[in-house]
Amino acid sequence: MRKLLFESLFQRPFTETAPSLDDAAVAEIATALGERARRKLGRSLSIREVDAGSCNGCELEIHALSNPYYDIDRFGLRFVASPRHADVLLVTGPVTKNMADALKATYDATPSPKWVVALGDCAKDGGCFAGSYAVVGGVAQVIPVDLHIPGCPPPPLQILKGLLALLDQAASAPAPR
Repeated sequence: MRKLLFESLFQRPFTETAPSLDDAAVAEIATALGERARRKLGRSLSIREVDAGSCNGCELEIHALSNPYYDIDRFGLRFVASPRHADVLLVTGPVTKNMADALKATYDATPSPKWVVALGDCAKDGGCFAGSYAVVGGVAQVIPVDLHIPGCPPPPLQILKGLLALLDQAASAPAPR
């Protein structure tokens, strides 16, 4: 124990280098997303995140959207606590049997127009959890999905690009459910 303590006092901490993202690219995508949301909805885009049984990898990337680097609030995108205030349901993870009814109730509580985004590989088809006795399957097994953002987990920039694609798709299509 003493040896470990002394080694830790003289060792430099191990850290990873920060991702090399272009600040201008992030700002451009987020600004476009905010503008398209205001054009389509007449206000900011409200997102309700639903964890349907994930490993929390996707949640970490979603939380990164609110950190000082991405700070999506400054572009008019916000996460809401109630599905009654949401425009988008951002669903992560495979849908477990315990969460299937809750996900359906959340979908039903979301007012129209509403969109559903399945975030990550597990949300598409169950991912590595597919076939488990506790998993129903992907999000589309329980509620209709408008967009799937692939990745395990998808990085924050990919999530922003996916939401932008959703609004572009919505602008060219009739009003959703």
